[in-house]
Amino acid sequence: MKTLLTSLLCLISIISFAEEAPLAAVQAADDARVAAMKAPDREKLGAIFADELRYAHSSGVVDTKASFIEVLLKGTTKYLAVDYAERKFTFPAPGIALMTGSAKFKIGTEAGNIEPTLAFLAVWRLEEGKWRFLAWQSCKLTPPPAK
Repeated sequence: MKTLLTSLLCLISIISFAEEAPLAAVQAADDARVAAMKAPDREKLGAIFADELRYAHSSGVVDTKASFIEVLLKGTTKYLAVDYAERKFTFPAPGIALMTGSAKFKIGTEAGNIEPTLAFLAVWRLEEGKWRFLAWQSCKLTPPPAK
């Protein structure tokens, strides 16, 4: 009985570690993505973004990897701050991570700074041992009416 209990505890520890390792890795990848978007560098962005990137902005504009990198490098859109209110990861299939949540953004545009609060869904894919950013979809959250 003691051996069975010890084996079960070991199995639970292994399963728990197996779930924590990808979580830490994809969180670190997302932190690196945000940092690279705030201080754009073609090489860093190219390494983080998957070749098939589909970035759907809350405005409805959709960028590819190439077009989004150009927008960031030209400074047409500048990500000045991203403050997550919530960021959750789930792993629906091997090598796939879904990131959901909401965040307050500070974005510099040609018309001036905007500070939307967005709800989002992002998709990460494990490629050759590295988490790469595959897709983003967001929508603006409206603040509750003042009472």
